[in-house]
Order: sequence, then structure tokens, then C-alpha cells
Amino acid sequence: MFQNLQALPPDPLLGLITAFQEDPRDSKVDLGVGVYRDDAGQTPIMRAISEAAKIHLAEETSKSYINPAGVPGFVESMIDLTLGENSDVISSGRISGIQTPGGCGALRIGAELLKRLDSPVTIWVSDPTWANHIPLLSAAGHEIKSYPYFDADTGLVNFDAMAEKLKQLGEDDVVLLHGCCHNPTGADLSLENWREIANIAAIRGFLPFIDIAYQGLGDDLETDVAGVRMVSESVSEMMIATSCSKNFGLYRDRVGSILVQTGTNDKATAAVTQLKDAARASYSMPPAYGGYLVNYVMSKPELKVMWQDELASMAGRVKQLRQGILDALNARNVSKDFSFITQQKGMFSYLGITPKQIHILREEYAIYMAGSSRINVAGLTTDSIDYVADAIKAVHPD
Repeated sequence: MFQNLQALPPDPLLGLITAFQEDPRDSKVDLGVGVYRDDAGQTPIMRAISEAAKIHLAEETSKSYINPAGVPGFVESMIDLTLGENSDVISSGRISGIQTPGGCGALRIGAELLKRLDSPVTIWVSDPTWANHIPLLSAAGHEIKSYPYFDADTGLVNFDAMAEKLKQLGEDDVVLLHGCCHNPTGADLSLENWREIANIAAIRGFLPFIDIAYQGLGDDLETDVAGVRMVSESVSEMMIATSCSKNFGLYRDRVGSILVQTGTNDKATAAVTQLKDAARASYSMPPAYGGYLVNYVMSKPELKVMWQDELASMAGRVKQLRQGILDALNARNVSKDFSFITQQKGMFSYLGITPKQIHILREEYAIYMAGSSRINVAGLTTDSIDYVADAIKAVHPD
């Protein structure tokens, strides 16, 4: 039966991980893998999570399945964190959701819910978007198209082109938006951009589907979701995929949620039954551990403050690294203008260098990054900034 099954080529990013691990050079720098790292190059367990784990270990009495919707209180915490405790949508009972295996699970279950609508929809994603968006959404059977987003010349958002495309969409369209810290470019929408998107969505009737995977790692927990909240207040219906991988450091524990905002509270109730049914057909029950840890952090004031402080420190470090690499490049009079680096938000940036330059950086300097020139800024350290800047200068001759 499997005699004609052919091996697929390795995923480019996963292949990059392997190549980096096998590289024997002490000078190697990993700017490819999209995880937060501290100045020692480690992805730390947050202190609040460590404390929550101790509580959970002491209190857990069973390994039985949890509720199909997730750990009690988890989804409510994600809704409050995203929309704010004073949201009219929350008080009116117009939003519901379930816990999922990470943001990927949220996106996929959201896509499955969209398949259950009366007519097919087209999902629009930014150009470019996170590499896994398209496989996750198209695997549910949706047609995927792209809208203009990134201006390679400025390193920022080409909002005029984006808005013009959105004005052409309608009620059979779903628009996937990055809530903050755009992956892979780091080019974020301004609050004025979000206001216009909210107005266009209200007029044209397309469904906003917002992926918010980096809340707290851009500006701060509140500012990073200001646009999400603006859209929520402007439209009757939308979807939100959340992830706890980055801002809680729970990458391997796979914790997220898919949230659905509807026009009435009875439709919100109906939506959660459909979400649970779609999950049942996919992975049956959500993993419990990470959900419990997040719920402890969000429900215990001393842990919540500890988490907020540490997250703010992480975001501050990324901003310092952005300024640090820009200062180092400017000090070397690199011919290319990299000022966009400090205008972007979150962990990622497109350097806008050529495939040949990327190849030289890898082969001659052991600096690894995605083929698109996306770098994980958090992969830099205070010790490696000058080395990376020297290498970039070397591949940009005057």
C-alpha cells in the first residue's frame, strides 16, 4: 500500500535547525528559529510559570481528561487578556471559545468552523505571512489568497495597497490579520491603520480572523491588542486565535485558544458546540498541563504581576537588541539603510538582503537565518551583535 509513497524534502526552517546544530563552529549564531532567547542563548522557563508548576504538582490529583472546552477558567482568561475585562462583547455574552493545542490548533479549528458555514469562504492572508498559516488553513479545504502588506523598500506596511484590496472584499471573505508583531516581517499596523480596517470590515462585511501570538512582546500587553479591540468594537462577528507559546514561554506545552465573537449570545453558545465537535474529530481532548499553568498565573495576583514584569523585561530586551544591531550597522557605515529595524515590532525582522548574501553569511560566518532574510532578533546577544554587524558589513561592500 505504501510502495509509491515518496519522501518529502525537509521543511526549510526545520532543515536550518539541523544544519545549525551540526555546525561545529564556535562563532555560529542562530537567527532562524522563532523562539525567544535570553542573553545566554537559552529559551528560559518564566519564573511565574515555574511557581505555577509547583502549585499544580501539589494540587493535581488526577490525570483524567479535562473538559473538551479546556481547563476551567482558561478561555475566560484569554478572552479578558485579549479584549479587556470591560469589553461590551464579554458582558453581553457574545464571545466564546475553547482551549486548543497551541496557536496552530486554534487556527486549524477555526478553519474547520468556517467549513461548517452555509457557503464556501475565501481566506485572505498577508503577503508575506507566517509560513504555516497557509498549510493550516488550506488543509481544511479553503481557498487561500493574499492581500498586499509589506513594502520591501521601506521595511514597513504598504497600507494603501492593503486597504485598497480589502475594500474589494465582501461577505464570503475572511481576512487573517496579525494582531501585533507581524511574523515574518515585524512590520506592524498603526492604530490608525487598525481603525480604517475596522471601518472597512464593518462596511464590506468580511470576517476578521486575528492571529494574536505575541501579545506583550511588541509594546506592552495593552497596546499590542488595541487594534484587536478596535475591530471587536466595530464588527458584530470575528474570530481570534491566541497562543501562549511566546508570552508565557510554553512552546512545547502547546497552549492556545480559538475565540469566536458573534452577533448574539445564543450564537456564541452555538459556536462553542461546533468548536468542540470539530476538536473531537481532530484531537478529541486538549492537553491539560499548560492550560493549568496559565490559569494559575492569571488567577493568582502575585503570579500575574511576576509574569507581567518578566514579559515586559523580555519585550524591553528585544527593543534593546533592535537598537543595538542598528547602532552597530550604522557605526560600520553599511551601505544599506537598516533604520526600519527599530520601527518594526516584536521578535522578527526582514533584513531585505539577497539569497547570495544569506548564503555567504551562513557558509563563511556561521550566521543562520531563513531564506527570506527573516531574522529572529531575540536570537542576538550582546556578545554577538558586533560579530553579526561585521558580517553584514562584509556582504554589503561600498
